[in-house]
Amino acid sequence: MTEADPDLLARAQLRERQGAGARYDAPNAPADDLLLARRGTAYFARQLNGLTDSELDAQSAVAGQSRRHIVAEVAFQARWLARLAAAARLGFEVETIVEPELFIEDVKLTATLPPHALRYLFQHSAVHLDVEWRDLPREGWSRTIISLDGRAVPINATPLMRALEIWMAATTLGGHWRLSDIPAVIIKHSDIADLRGSAASGA
Repeated sequence: MTEADPDLLARAQLRERQGAGARYDAPNAPADDLLLARRGTAYFARQLNGLTDSELDAQSAVAGQSRRHIVAEVAFQARWLARLAAAARLGFEVETIVEPELFIEDVKLTATLPPHALRYLFQHSAVHLDVEWRDLPREGWSRTIISLDGRAVPINATPLMRALEIWMAATTLGGHWRLSDIPAVIIKHSDIADLRGSAASGA
């Protein structure tokens, strides 16, 4: 540990305060990407909480989609990534559905849920994903899982996938956000022109 590693030092100090029974990320987990994803989740939650129930019905910044659709898509992505992480944790090679007969992820249908149910879906899915990440052992982060649609997904890439999705989703909710709120790495991976246009309309 050196003075040049403030983030590592902060994480080590946090682990000491939390004690042996606390959950924390494996040493080889992509810490920067996890932080980016968790910050994005908190930012999206603030944007969502800033909307009234009736405002959820309004058009998002994505053509043809209401704000409700954005919330549903974000929740379903979290569920998907949580399933991949769970597969890696359990030593599976493919994404697995525990109860196939109950597996229904229809964005259009979910977007019609009552506001409180839609908000809860986002909250629960975000917590579930974070728990799966924290419970993932060292070897789990080096695994690649085959998704239900046949894609090979490296588990250590999932935090950045989540970060990109949720930060961009926060901008499309059409709430009160600023371009300066968005981390540089997100802007680097995104269409800056679209972001600036959305920021102008959401300011």
